[in-house]
This record gives sequence, C-alpha cells and structure tokens, in this order.
Amino acid sequence: MINLSNSERGNKLKEQFFGNNPGICSERAKIITQAHKDFIADPAVIRQAKTLKRVLENVSIWIADNELIVGNQAKKPRYSPIFPEFSFDWIIDELENEPFELRSADRFDIDEETKNDLRSIQEYWKGKTVNDRVTARLPEETFEAIKTSAVYTFGPDVVICSGIGHYSPNYKTILTKGFLQIKKDAENNIQSMGIPDNGRDLDKHNFWRSVIISCEAVIAFAKRYSELAKKMANEETNDIRKKELEEIAVVCERVPAFPASSFHEACQSFYFFQLVLQLESSGHSISPGRFDQYMYPYYKADIESAKLNQEQALEILECLWLKLAEINKVRPIGATKAFGGYPMFQNLCVGGQTREGQDATNDLSYLCLDASKNMGLHQPSISARIWNFTPEEFWKKVIQVTKTGIGMPALYNDEVIIPGMLNRGKSVEDARDYSIIGCVEPGAQGYEYGWSGGTGDAPFFSMPACLEYALNDGKNMLTGAQTGPKTGLLSDFETFEELQNAYDIQVQYFIDHFTVITNAADLVHQEFTPLPFLSCGMEPCVERGIEVNAGGAKYNSIGTAGVGVSNAGDSLMALKKFVFDEGIIEKTEFLEILKNNWEGQEILRNRILAEVEHYGNDDDDADNMASWVAKRYCEMTEKSMSCRGPYSPGLYPVSANVPMGAGLAASADGRKAGEPLADGISPVHGRDTNGPTALLNSAAKLDHFINSNGTLLNMKFHPSAVKGEKGESSLEALMKGFFFSKGLHVQYNVVSSKKLRDAQCNPAKYRDLVVRVAGYSALFVGLDPDLQEDIITRTEIVEMA
Repeated sequence: MINLSNSERGNKLKEQFFGNNPGICSERAKIITQAHKDFIADPAVIRQAKTLKRVLENVSIWIADNELIVGNQAKKPRYSPIFPEFSFDWIIDELENEPFELRSADRFDIDEETKNDLRSIQEYWKGKTVNDRVTARLPEETFEAIKTSAVYTFGPDVVICSGIGHYSPNYKTILTKGFLQIKKDAENNIQSMGIPDNGRDLDKHNFWRSVIISCEAVIAFAKRYSELAKKMANEETNDIRKKELEEIAVVCERVPAFPASSFHEACQSFYFFQLVLQLESSGHSISPGRFDQYMYPYYKADIESAKLNQEQALEILECLWLKLAEINKVRPIGATKAFGGYPMFQNLCVGGQTREGQDATNDLSYLCLDASKNMGLHQPSISARIWNFTPEEFWKKVIQVTKTGIGMPALYNDEVIIPGMLNRGKSVEDARDYSIIGCVEPGAQGYEYGWSGGTGDAPFFSMPACLEYALNDGKNMLTGAQTGPKTGLLSDFETFEELQNAYDIQVQYFIDHFTVITNAADLVHQEFTPLPFLSCGMEPCVERGIEVNAGGAKYNSIGTAGVGVSNAGDSLMALKKFVFDEGIIEKTEFLEILKNNWEGQEILRNRILAEVEHYGNDDDDADNMASWVAKRYCEMTEKSMSCRGPYSPGLYPVSANVPMGAGLAASADGRKAGEPLADGISPVHGRDTNGPTALLNSAAKLDHFINSNGTLLNMKFHPSAVKGEKGESSLEALMKGFFFSKGLHVQYNVVSSKKLRDAQCNPAKYRDLVVRVAGYSALFVGLDPDLQEDIITRTEIVEMA
C-alpha cells in the first residue's frame, strides 16, 4: 500500500495558508459592473462571455512562494470575490450593520477601500440581480410561503443568492482536447451552419460565439501567469526556485490551450478550468469528481518514463489541494449558519468501478488519499466509492485516513447508487462512471447538470415543519401566521391515519411551492446568467449548440434536500402512542403543551423520551415510521417537473438542520422550540442508545434507491473506539455490514467532545482542526457556535460493541 508522508513543500504551503485570513476582494465586482454597462445590448450569452473575458484580463494575479500550481480568484490568498449580478442588497446591509469581520461564523477581513468600492456599485444593481428577478417572478402565494413558513431554509431575501454550482464537468475533455480545439469545434459548427436563418439557429450561433470568446479568455488568462513566472524567474536568485518558475512558465504557456502532456500540466490545466468556473459564477459544489480516473493516464505515463516518482507526484497533489482550499466564497450571514466553515464542497472521488464494470482503484487513488491525510485541509472534500470488489488494501487505506479525524473520506455504495441512477434514466456506462457532487449527490460526470436544493437556486425542505402545520390547521405555532393549507387541528383527527393524511397535504403543498421557486430560478438563470464557459466542459453542449442552463447537457434535473426525517418520525411515534393508541394525553392539551414549549411538562416530556421507541435503535416500528416520512417526501418530489428535467429527491441538510430548527416550535418527540433538527438521516442526538450497529441497521431500512439525490449519515467516534488493529477491523466490519444492507452513504468524525470543547475555549490552538460537519468538512473554529454545539452533542461512540 502506498503510504507517503507529507512533503516539506506541503508543510510550508500549509503554514502560508493559515498565515492568511479570509478576506473580501472588490476587483471582480467593479469589473463586472462596468462590463454589464458596456455590453448591455449584447445577447445574454455573449455578454456573459465578454464579461468573463474582461474579468480574466484585469483581475490581479500572483504566484506565491513554493507554489507549483498557480492561479488565484482574488487579490490575496483566501480572499473571495463578490458576485453582484446574483444578489447584492445583503452585501450592503452587512457593510453598514453587521461587519464581516465580526460575524459569528465565516469572518472576512475587509478594508475601507473595498467597502467604498462596493458602495459605489450599489445603485447600478438595484432591481437587476438574479435575486431581484426571481422574487419578482414568484406568485404572491409562493412568496408568502417562503416568508411565513419554517419549511424552507431562508427567507425570500437570500433564497436565490448566488450562482448555481452543483455539477461535475468533463475534465477529461479539457485535458485531452484543450481550449484551442474546443474553440475550433465552435468555429467549425458556425461554418457548417452557414447563415443562421432557421428557427433557433441564431441562438446556437450566438452560443458558439460565446464559446469562442470564453476559450480565448482562459487561454489568455493562463498566458498572463506564464509571463509573470518568466518575469519572476529572471529576478529569482535561488537556483532551485528559478528552475521551478521557468517550468511554471512553460506549463502555463501550453495549458489549458493545448492537451496536457504530463501530470504537472494536467493538474495545472485542471486547476485553471476549476478556478475560472468559479470566477464565471459564484455557485459552490463545482466537484472534481473522478480525479483518479481522468488523471491516471498522465500519472502512469510520467511514472513509467521516470519523468516523475511517487514523492514528486504527491508534492504536486499537495500543491493542488492547497489551491483548491484557497478558493472561497462570501455568503449572507444567515446562510453561514447552514453552510458554515468556508465550505466550497469541491468533492473529489476515488475508487469504485470503471465504465466497463471493473475495479477502478489505481495507484493515484491511494496517492489522493495520502495528499488529503498529509495536508489535513477542509478542501477538497474527498470521497471513496465502494463496491463488492473493492480491494482490501483500499479499505485499509480508507480506515487509515478516517482515523486522522479530518472527517474524510466519506463513503458511497456503488451497489445502491448505480441502480438508483439507472432508475433515473442514465445509461449503464454513465451510471458506473458517477461522481459525488457537493455533499452527497451522485451525478453523471461531465454529462449531468443537476441543481440541488440549497445551492443558491432553492432552500432545503423541513418535514418537521410540515408536521407542525398538520397539527395546527396550517398555522405556524410560533407566529400564528396561516402558513399552510387548513387541514384541521390535532383535536379534529379521530384516527392516526387522518393525521398522516393532513401531513401529506402539507408536504404536497410546500413541495408544489418549492417547484415554483426552483422553476422561477431556472428561468432567470437561463435568461440572465447563462454559463458559456461551463458549457465548454459539459457534454454535449458545444456539439448541440445549446448552453448548459438552457438544457444543453445530456442529463438535466433538479435535486432536492429533505431535512428532519428522524424528528418527524419520532414525533409521529409519540403522537401515535401517547395520543391515539393509549390516550395518555388529550389532543387539545398536547397541542397547547407544544405551543408552550413543554413549560411545566417535564414529566410528560421525559416519559416520551423514555417510553417512545426512537429511530436509530434497530426498532422496526420506529424505523418504519421514519421510512414512511422519508418515502412520502420522495414520492411526492419525484412527480414534480422542472424547466429542464425531473426532480430527484434526497435527504441531507448540509448544516441547515441548525437554523431550520431555530424557526420551529416544540415538537412531539420532546424537542424544544428552537433546538436543531437531526442532521441527515442520522438519529436525533442522544436517542440512539443501542450502539453503532443498531444505528446502521435503522438507517439501512430507509429506501435509499428512491433517494437518488443522496442521503447523509453522520457518525462520531471517540478516537479510542478505532484505536489499534482491533479498532480498525471493527470499523471496517461496521462499514461493510452497512453497505451489504444497502446503505447509500456514511461518514465519520473521529474526535473527542473534550477536544472540541477545548477548541471552543482556545481557538488559536486549533486553527487547523478540521471536522466533519455534514456533507463536507470544515475548520472547526470558523463555525457558528450553534453549529459547533451541534457537532459536539452528536452521540459519541466510545466502543464498537
């Protein structure tokens, strides 16, 4: 098994990384504002391409000490650009009222010059942003559903606040063709078409023009770095660094214009593509996908020719990992409670199967895991695909990296995901070649454009909120607002089945409005912020002549994210037992108890906690109730249709379970008002009392096949539980058992609550402490205190038995 320690260069780069605070850069915002004014008469897709070209020509560039992979999105490392075209009012609001430097999470340095730059463009963007256009397009009833309910993550002011993201483009195309050839493809298509006089041909013509402009822009951007490296090499006195800079200059002169011809060139070409995708649109979850597959030919050729050894290849990977970690994004302060810790969700996969159904594990798979272990950074998010013929050596490497405590790799089960993708209409080859996108969402790499809930296009969806409205005639218990349809009070239901029917009506109502929100966003993005640069690497957009937002990809869908399965399931169990089956508490009285947040009712609350069966303990009744909640949400969701394709249901919260709980009244499972919901398909914290095997047995009873947009299961182990050979073999057996039972995904924190408490008190000591939050890992000290508390209070497993 490959097992290489971190390089001296990697250690230096990591030290440099933590020596820089995140900050805000106004360069892109100023450039794009002027570009929008200059190109206002152009078709949107041409305007976007010209604007990107203007940005790449004018943003500051730099090459830091020790770097072998170069490229930057802002004027300083870890700084984030601003994207005013998507939303801007919240930026000004935070400038004036809630300083970025003093946030409770995701703090950013910002100087007065930057503040003034942003204030200077405020007037231009009023009424012109994606957020403005989407909210103006929403029917009044949908707007009110967002505004008054606790079903969705955010209010209307930030529900559409950024670019979309959530895709994994065809990096192989970029590496093997280069942008000069993609440009030629577009030119040839224009020439073959001739005069665009037939139907939508003019749209195709303009799209291909935008592709040409985009290709020219990224090639020129790379050559700026080539020239800078040459200049720095001429001034460099250290012979070793001088040679490195000269090599960087040669690499950036060749890629991404031409096909990559070495591992170094392939990594640099990949990063230029990744970086410019992020500069084109502020969407997160631009996922590298099956990196060990499309990069392996370059690695293998260099190793076999002795151009490179494993240590040198690892050094290049460590440089690339550092650059991925530098990419950053500013979110509204409310969103940081759902996406805390500076996450970008750049999910990189290793292992799994080939398109032909053979084992795909190779030497680069192991090297990627070593790079993540050595650097110990929160990005890239690394995921391991597992199937029935995963090598035992790979299992051991996965366990080894898991034990470091960085919350990676997350594990995904091919035996569940591939059939689920086939069920959604993917070809068998594309299904086998899936990558994980963002948190936990499977997608056909390079061929699927599938938005996911919470990405900037739509909020997450709370099932416990729907149950609250089912108990209270569609009214919010905290505000009294008529939020959902009138389905009766708890006292009106003669049977438990009537309550379930009311719950169904509430869920369907809010799913219907969810589709209105996402469809409005879809249409605005098509019309106002097309993505010609992304379209260069999403198949078969260039061939079809259709931009990706307009449906040019092979597969188009929208994914959803349901939250609070275990809370809703446990609450229904409590209602069934205490109200309907045994009549322990009268219906009207119980509803008032919930409205009054269990005040004076600790005896009843403790009885519910002690006597009601809870999901997560391998109890069939409780697990079947949670399964019913999940299945009803998924069945209703998958019947919906977007502007580009069907909806794909999933069950994961990122970390939105914390702010979503803050907007809910007390619930029947014993949860108090404002407390977080459970994360993903994990049990409510502390309710899983029968050990890890029972927990996994419960999770496996959910229908993971219908959840084609992914499920998320968090577990937390004390380091002593996985200590030594016995701990490692026990953890491996636990994973294998869950996947044999058709579980889809699982991920682990291996860290003690005691250490996390110390990190809260002494953040300076733990600046590089990485923990698993949800579908991503993050720097613990940068998280909102409520989110830190949620991670600390997760059930801590101290022994496997």
